[in-house]
Amino acid sequence: MTVRYPRIRHRGRPPVRYRLWSGKPPRLKRELLARDVICLAFYLPHDHPEIAEGIAHAVDSYLRGVGQGPRAIHHAFTNDDEGDALTVERWRTIHRLLRPERSFRFIEELPEGVAGGMEKRGYATRLLLNGGASSRNGYELSYRARIPRRASSRASVSLLCATLPTEYIEEHGERRVRELAMEMGSMLRFASGHAGLALRLYWPLCDDARRARYPGWSVCPSESDEQWRGTRLDGVHWLNFLGPPVLDELGGVHSLRARLRSSQTSVQELGGRRAVVSLGEWPELGGFFIGDVLPAYREFARELEPWLAPLQ
Repeated sequence: MTVRYPRIRHRGRPPVRYRLWSGKPPRLKRELLARDVICLAFYLPHDHPEIAEGIAHAVDSYLRGVGQGPRAIHHAFTNDDEGDALTVERWRTIHRLLRPERSFRFIEELPEGVAGGMEKRGYATRLLLNGGASSRNGYELSYRARIPRRASSRASVSLLCATLPTEYIEEHGERRVRELAMEMGSMLRFASGHAGLALRLYWPLCDDARRARYPGWSVCPSESDEQWRGTRLDGVHWLNFLGPPVLDELGGVHSLRARLRSSQTSVQELGGRRAVVSLGEWPELGGFFIGDVLPAYREFARELEPWLAPLQ
């Protein structure tokens, strides 16, 4: 296996915001706080019943691609439960969770106490698959369905995000990762999405210096923040999925393809007014210190500028 990318495995003690009865902060064990991954994310401006089939297909596609077991996906959390190992019964629960049928359509139909609980947790449906409660092996899939409202906000989206350890693309090649991303997105009604190199932050750390050194690196979406991104795009990545309304406002596939001149860039139509823009054969890190400013990424960013979300 050829090592193409640097390893970032930041270990330390998690930040604490509470104190013991003695008045002193607890002394926590050192653990993995952040790591390098390949991140695949899709933003869907729809309620769960409208996207359930595509979400179920994406989850199945991811699991076929990475497998199930202690070294990959081995644990599941559903809604606000405490999580459990993936058993046959646990899979039945997940399949029921991902069905489109619900006992209500909008939050306004629910009793006040139930609706208040949903508002507090911030989602209608949640699924998290990973290697276990304490495992940070780089394999993870999370899905949060937005709260369905009679008058939905353009800023509110459902979010599907999956990660692979960087070693996965080095071992299996870029083609397999590309095919996995395309298969996961094939039935999704996304406004946008992406795949590429990223940092998975297990605690809210600041890694601006590392990101500045490697401009091709992003940060995996935060469940609490990204669900409010709406149709704003969170940057430029190796694979960039575009759907309505952004692709329409860019003039469609043919107009966008004509304006992107870099030999590293390709624009592929997916159907359903969707497309994917690929920036190179492999994900690229770039690096200001070595003079690699990622010209294909910069050209595409200029086209997307009106739709890019502001930097946090």
